[in-house]
Amino acid sequence: MATIGLDSLYYSKITEDTDGEETYATPVKLAKAIKADLSIELAEAILYADDGAAVVVKEFKNGKLSLGIDDIGSTAAGDLTGAKLDDNNVLISTSEDGGEPVAIGFRAKKSNGKYRYFWLYKVKFGIPATNLQTKGDSITFQTPTIEGTVMRRNKTDANGNHPWKSEVNEDDTGVIVSTITGWFTGVYEPEFTVIP
Repeated sequence: MATIGLDSLYYSKITEDTDGEETYATPVKLAKAIKADLSIELAEAILYADDGAAVVVKEFKNGKLSLGIDDIGSTAAGDLTGAKLDDNNVLISTSEDGGEPVAIGFRAKKSNGKYRYFWLYKVKFGIPATNLQTKGDSITFQTPTIEGTVMRRNKTDANGNHPWKSEVNEDDTGVIVSTITGWFTGVYEPEFTVIP
């Protein structure tokens, strides 16, 4: 179903243990969302046999997330890009900056009034783009855009796979209410019944 809105943009800082497995901090509001563009790159291999494609394998390689936001505060800028506040509370960006990956969550309103919820488990952002323009005869809003690379996480799910995204529609059959009401209180962890 088509979406007609975007809101509730959150991020969660990631801590990695000695094995590289991720633990997520309590999500915090990032900014007011204007736009989110997600493009995915796949690793693809085709095995040809008997003069045709016999086996096709397509796997997630990485993705690009471009977020249009109303403003990025100094705390979020520091968490996402590695910039630091100096003693006078001025945000200082250096050539050596490199923020740590974070999880990104948001929701998109569907045309039926219900929402589709998302968590991208590991995104490493670059420096936000700044657009500035003088005011002329009309007022034009200039807002920052920040781009990040979406990666799979190191921590496996119960099936031994490495998730990169979770997504749910609140009106899907069988969705537990607490999954939706708690979506932004913590980064969603996949739950599978493991059959021995």
